[in-house]
Amino acid sequence: MPLRIVTPLAVIVDQPAIRLRAADASGSFGILPGHADFLTRLAVSVVTWVTPDGAAHFCAVRGGALTVRAGKVAIATREAVTGDDLDRLDREVLSRFRANLDEERVEHVETTRLQLHVMRQMLSRLQPKPRGAGH
Repeated sequence: MPLRIVTPLAVIVDQPAIRLRAADASGSFGILPGHADFLTRLAVSVVTWVTPDGAAHFCAVRGGALTVRAGKVAIATREAVTGDDLDRLDREVLSRFRANLDEERVEHVETTRLQLHVMRQMLSRLQPKPRGAGH
């Protein structure tokens, strides 16, 4: 089955696979040729697959979407790093991806707070003033 892993900037993997393992919010799962069409949101994890020559391959992904359609597997992710050393990918790359994800969450919370503050300020200025006040 064809496997393609892409980021916004590049095609990271484009090769056949005879089996694949990935992880979503429910845990780890496998895909074999003939799998039903499928769509899931990937966790920050390492995707593993085996090519027809029996070689194992690894790619750390920063979340993303995995689709199986008509026997083809596609993964779209923000960032992906391939490597032969599963321990290094798990230890170094995934920890960096998780740290980035935590930073993005903090930034999102702060941005939301700023937006709410601006909205409150706008609403307070748009409220009609009571009669007899301030004239």
